[in-house]
This record gives sequence, C-alpha cells and structure tokens, in this order.
Amino acid sequence: MSDLPFAHGGAPLRGRLRAEVEDFFVDEQLGFDATGSGEHWLVHIEKRGANTGFVAKQLAAFAGVTERDVGYAGMKDRHAVTRQSFSVLAKKGRDTDWSQCAIEGVVVLSVQRHARKIQRGALRGNAFVIRLRDIEGDREAAATRIAAIATQGVPNYFGEQRFGRGGGNVDKALAMFAGGRVERAERSILLSAARSELFNAVLAARVADGSWQSALDGDVFQLDGRSAIFGPEPIGDELRDRVARGDIHPTGPMFGRGELRSTDAVRALESAVFDAHPELCAGLIAAGLDQERRSLRLMARDFHCDFDGSDLVARFTLPAGAYATTVLREVIHWA
Repeated sequence: MSDLPFAHGGAPLRGRLRAEVEDFFVDEQLGFDATGSGEHWLVHIEKRGANTGFVAKQLAAFAGVTERDVGYAGMKDRHAVTRQSFSVLAKKGRDTDWSQCAIEGVVVLSVQRHARKIQRGALRGNAFVIRLRDIEGDREAAATRIAAIATQGVPNYFGEQRFGRGGGNVDKALAMFAGGRVERAERSILLSAARSELFNAVLAARVADGSWQSALDGDVFQLDGRSAIFGPEPIGDELRDRVARGDIHPTGPMFGRGELRSTDAVRALESAVFDAHPELCAGLIAAGLDQERRSLRLMARDFHCDFDGSDLVARFTLPAGAYATTVLREVIHWA
C-alpha cells in the first residue's frame, strides 16, 4: 500500500503497529442477536494469536460436526485480540457442554441457540481499539489530520492483508490465469486479490486527480452504510450536496463479466486502468465473476485518537469489508 497515493498528504507521525498482540483489538458487530432457539449454537469468543480458520476447525471438533457445519462472518486478524461469533450446528442426540471447550488462545464468552448458519459477510462492521507505540512526529499536524479524517473519510483501499505475504497473491493470480494449478480454497483468495488490485488502481487514479470524494459525470453511487447503489444520473447541486454530507459515496468497479455500469468520464478512467492490466481482466472474466461496485470512500465512525505518553490510541468503527490500516496510514507511518 505504500505506493498508493494519500488523500490528505503523507502521514505526520511515525511509530510501531502490532508491537504486542493486545495492541490491536477488534470487536465484530454482527448487527443481529441470537434467536434463542434453532438447530445451531451461536458461540461468541475472544481469541488471541489464533486465526479464524483454526478456531472454526477446533469448534467443529469439539461439537462433533464437520468444518462445513461451522459458520462465521469474516476472517479476523491473527496477531490481535478479536471478538467474533461462530455458528456451530448442534449435533442431534448430543448434549454439548460448552463450559468444557478448551482451545488454545480462545475464551468462550457466551453460547446461545440460533436458527441459522452465519454466512460470510453477514455482519454490520467491526469496532477497533488500536495502540501505536513509540510515536514520533508533529502532533499538532496529526490532530488536524485526525479531524479531517473524521469528517471527510479516507480512500477505501483494500489493505495489504488482501494481497498476501509481500503482496504476492497478485502474481500468483496471474500464474493461475496462465494455467497454473492451485487448490480450490486458494483460488478464491487469488481471485479476490486480482479484483482488489484493479479496484485499488482505479481508486488511486481518483485520489491522484482529487475526485475520490466528488461526483463526476458517469458516477455510480452507494448509499452510506448500505449495499444499495444507483446511477449514473445527471450531476446537480442536490447530488453534490449528498456526496459532501457523506449520505452517498462514489463507487469503483469490482471487475468481472459484463458492461461497466459507469459512463462518460468515469467509464473512460476505469477503462484506461483495465486496459493497463489485460491479463488480470481476462482471467477474472474467464473465472466467471460479474461486475460489482464498491464505495471509493471509507468513513470511520466515532473516530477518536488520544495520546497516552509516547503511544497513540485510535478508536473507530468500520463497515464490513473495510480495513483499519487504510484509515491509520493517513495518520501514521509504522514499522
């Protein structure tokens, strides 16, 4: 992500991110409660130093079901303290005593009955508390930057986690598109990396020309906090005001089959990016993915940063699919 342009200027601070596991806390917000009855358990856990897939496998083993019978809304950071929920099919004829569940790095916080399996992406968002250590730099400039982010948001880049170790997933996707064989589970990861690379390239172009939070001719818009999109439509004062208020956001393409929904100047910009990456585009089309849209702007809700001695503690909430590091990179450069 270091090559992607900044919206508010280079980060005014320097420091250390994830110096300790406890420095990065994530609290998943599903947006719904357990139904209280049904054929699944809704298991709410806190984990340290464990990835989501490992926890799902251990929960399945404890409950005597298969991994396919365990659901969760999203992958959570391994090098963090995270709270999230899993649905676990209640095996017929088995009385599961969850107080006996012992998984390394995991504490079971609560268990309730639930009517259905949790599906990927079925969450409202995530709340973060992140401590950055050994802060150096201009704190006054940082305060101004933090205020700007709170009101204007940041470019909604996909974070480095999307691209694998050293960003290598895009190269792996190109190799897969050229005929290389990969495991089925890895295929979806590589397809996501390829789409994310194209989205970031479009967004970077709009950050560079200053239009990432403006309404351009041909834009498609997304309602804030919702998946619904609309447009293109003629750009007038009312539409510009809604964008300025953060009620709606311009979107960029998640590339796939079919025509771009954007038109005019926006389509020309997006098409130029795609023309520069023909192998990625051809591979995604061949894989059968369809065109989708994603907001270009990310609003960090309840965004607060406080200095604690030589540390900076950031608190904010993001919608599903957004990355905390995308917000923090506008404030601090970390080792």
